[in-house]
Amino acid sequence: MRNFTEPGNMDNTSLASQAARSQAARAQGAHPQGPATEPSSGVTAPARRSKLPGRFARLPELAGPGFLPLGLFARLPLAMLTVGTLTLVTAVSNSYAIGGMAAGAVGIGSAVGAPVLGSLADRAGQRRILLIAAVVNTLAVVALLAVAYLTPALGSVSEAAGVLVAGFLAGASCPQVGPMARVRWMALTTRNLSEPTSTGGSRSVAANRADLDTALSYEGTADEITFVLGPALVGVLASLVAPWLPLALAALMTITLVPAFAVHPSQLAVAPAPRKPVSGVGDSHGSARTTPATDKRRRRWGWAVVAVPVLAMVFMGTFFGATQNALSAYSAEFATAEIAGILYAVMGLSSAVAALSVAFWPQRFGLSARWVVAALAMTLLSLLLLVPAGIWPMVVVLLVLGIPVGPVMVTVFSIGGVVAPAGRMATVMTALASGIVAGTALGSYVAGQLAESQGPGAAFVVSMAAAAGLLLLGVIAALALKSRP
Repeated sequence: MRNFTEPGNMDNTSLASQAARSQAARAQGAHPQGPATEPSSGVTAPARRSKLPGRFARLPELAGPGFLPLGLFARLPLAMLTVGTLTLVTAVSNSYAIGGMAAGAVGIGSAVGAPVLGSLADRAGQRRILLIAAVVNTLAVVALLAVAYLTPALGSVSEAAGVLVAGFLAGASCPQVGPMARVRWMALTTRNLSEPTSTGGSRSVAANRADLDTALSYEGTADEITFVLGPALVGVLASLVAPWLPLALAALMTITLVPAFAVHPSQLAVAPAPRKPVSGVGDSHGSARTTPATDKRRRRWGWAVVAVPVLAMVFMGTFFGATQNALSAYSAEFATAEIAGILYAVMGLSSAVAALSVAFWPQRFGLSARWVVAALAMTLLSLLLLVPAGIWPMVVVLLVLGIPVGPVMVTVFSIGGVVAPAGRMATVMTALASGIVAGTALGSYVAGQLAESQGPGAAFVVSMAAAAGLLLLGVIAALALKSRP
């Protein structure tokens, strides 16, 4: 079981034990991208200088060439799938209800399938699972397109059953590139503890913590970019060409970019979990032997702590879904409902920039404190959603509100990595991503009902409640990390 201490407070022994696991995998022939050492002299070859500024220049050196753009665009099909299905099925059936059900089937499939794919990746390795998922997902999306156009009528749930099943399978098999990338970053930054630097020593815990903060802040920004770019790309292609084109493009990107991501050398840093844990070994510090009862108690405690960031992502998704629906109702009062996407993108823009800034936050500002402070700001700023009486004032509010959103997401993913049991990192990362999907569906439904019956103000209350829930869970996470067994 991994130590549940925050990265900012991890000692060298805890991180070294993680490095030992990665080192064991490399001893079997898997050696990720890292500093090249000449066998004869033992001199470390200088790493290629990156063109990226500041701390972000370290990322290509850690993961290897091509990883950043590949990881960014390989996750784009996931961002296109739900909105693309909604657009396609609505256009074919001429029914918003059937289109919404098909999009919901995709969301449910993604929420159910993502942790399964993560668990399989933990056991069998990322490369194999991603390659299989890429093929299955491409076939599922092609089947969705075929069923949507070949079904004679889609006027009822029974008639649309084939579309709903295909949508569920497409969502369940969608490769989880974002969570898998985060797992690789955590393995790569841990690995560097045991690798020599150009000066002959090894990188410190603080330096690796800075690298991980930088990588996860980049990942948060990449998620924000793709989940703004994906729906926008669907809208442009569907309106200018045909409603089938966004899903066809998503399938093409999946079958080409995901396999490239799967076989990228960075995947060698992640060692599959052993099938059977060795009993009677020392704890995470290697200082004491444990009994089966103690191990069982620690495992239960560990998964209970994991549930906190997963539930937090459900609240985060609820915030997103409720805000989207509330903005649709709000914009319809002052302009047209179609500009709700533009308003929502404003919040995504400031959130993405703020997520990047986390790389430069001081390390003494621990993860628990970051979560609580950012969630408190998010809760207070969400109250401003009730103030504007026009489109431009709402733009200002959303621009400010997005500032704490990105850091909260980055921090929750970071804590998820800290509390993940050994060998179950992909399971936890995909569960966090599934929490966002499930929460978005929940927030959209609840806020939609309130917006229709009581107006956008009532729908915005759901967003405020979700932000307050994130604050409460941040406090719980801080207490849980301090009271670990």
